[in-house]
Amino acid sequence: MAKEDFSNLLWFLAVAEERSFTKAAAKLGIAQSTLSHTIKQLEDRMGIRLLTRTTRNVAPTEAGERLRQTLAPRVSEIETEIAALMEFRDKPAGKIRITLSDHALNSLVWPKLRPVLASYPDIKLEFSVDNGLRNIIEDGFDAGIRLGESVEKDMIAIRIGPDWRMVAVASPLYLEAHTPPAHPQDLIRHNCINMRQATAGGLYAWEFGRDGQDLRVRVDGQLTFSTSYAMIDAALSGLGVAFLPEDLVEFHVASGDLVLLLDEWSPKFAGYYIYYPSRRQNLHAFKVIVDALRHRNA
Repeated sequence: MAKEDFSNLLWFLAVAEERSFTKAAAKLGIAQSTLSHTIKQLEDRMGIRLLTRTTRNVAPTEAGERLRQTLAPRVSEIETEIAALMEFRDKPAGKIRITLSDHALNSLVWPKLRPVLASYPDIKLEFSVDNGLRNIIEDGFDAGIRLGESVEKDMIAIRIGPDWRMVAVASPLYLEAHTPPAHPQDLIRHNCINMRQATAGGLYAWEFGRDGQDLRVRVDGQLTFSTSYAMIDAALSGLGVAFLPEDLVEFHVASGDLVLLLDEWSPKFAGYYIYYPSRRQNLHAFKVIVDALRHRNA
């Protein structure tokens, strides 16, 4: 393979991961036509179709996906080593990509990092908001932030937040027309506001527990969202029962705009952790971010 093809492979990787020539071109800072032409030349030289193109999207072929899985971890390793060289600078520097949920970002991560960033102008952060679970190595992330029970076992995990719980809530307007549930299984008869997990594609099963008994209830209803904040508005509008982090709705519960349901069935569980492969832990910029996020008991 010619030397120039190696840079073309990086361009291919960008398209395969973004599944869009438009997004990949913007990410790379080049013209879309140039990117498309270059990938076509790469395919011609390799004699293999790497991407399937339609009018609406782009997806790797079987060969293209194999190439993507081969390239992604190796490119990540190279980027890590380059970032390690930045340790010779006077100030921490480098780009850090983190995947996390909207709730984690808004309730915990951003409030902790916002005051820190001004002191480290050479640290660049990219947040990918996703309520599903991502493979941080295959998808090119430096770290992920998820609840303790969801952290992959082969990762280093650092606690960054306190225990919390999910609670079921509904508006007084909704409850005027519907009998409040006395048991989690009663939710099957209610109009529930669902959340779809973006990565897995499935609907989130509501989790309850009491006296050592754990229940997962798959509910149904008129509305499905992929973000917690839209669910709050729908619940306030009387459109159904929502299952949300307690800290997001405690103000509305205190004001009487929402009613807490099944309180005794909503135990606390391990809060958020930042997790990452061991090769990231010695990078100065990464240490700054982890230390800023680390949970410290009051």
